[in-house]
Amino acid sequence: MLDGRRQIFSADKQQIFAGEKLRHSSNRMSKSARLMEDFLELAKDNTEKDLETCGVLGAFLEKGTFYVTTLIIPKQESTSNSCQAVNEEEIFAIQNDRSLFPVGWIHTHPSQSCFMSSIDLHTQYSYQVMVPEAFAIVVAPTDNSRSYGIFRVSDPSGMSVLKECQEKGSQFHSHKEPVSGSPIYEHCTHVYKNSNLRFEIFDLR
Repeated sequence: MLDGRRQIFSADKQQIFAGEKLRHSSNRMSKSARLMEDFLELAKDNTEKDLETCGVLGAFLEKGTFYVTTLIIPKQESTSNSCQAVNEEEIFAIQNDRSLFPVGWIHTHPSQSCFMSSIDLHTQYSYQVMVPEAFAIVVAPTDNSRSYGIFRVSDPSGMSVLKECQEKGSQFHSHKEPVSGSPIYEHCTHVYKNSNLRFEIFDLR
């Protein structure tokens, strides 16, 4: 689990987050076509031990598109169904030094199916509070029906449920159904592969 609520930004970036343009925009996301492949290779040792691996995605915004140019693999504590970043100040330092937006995160489900757990949803909620277009990638190499998914919390339905949830923390729990009847999370439709986009990897483990 990565706690996006603890992100630290420069004064200029805080002003951007507070602006109407970012809060109510519908910017596209462009990510490298190799992102998931390279992340899986970095996660290989953990995956073979049935341990989750997580990473943070950083991007810059240009002309209505977020370009995901940075993958940060933080120091972390993992189990077969959870992953907790530690020394998060190292993540913030990289993001701040490069003026990156925290547009999402990626993690493995080494022996589970491809879905968003209750803990995953709270992590994703914290990202979307800051950047509405933020997304989560779940990579599930043993799921024969769907090896990966790119998800977001539905807005406003799912966001409202998570905002009111009192079961925050590291324990798995159930959520009530949104009043609208829509799912609490959904597949992203604004994230696109870019074969020409280069990205940096910072493996801090």
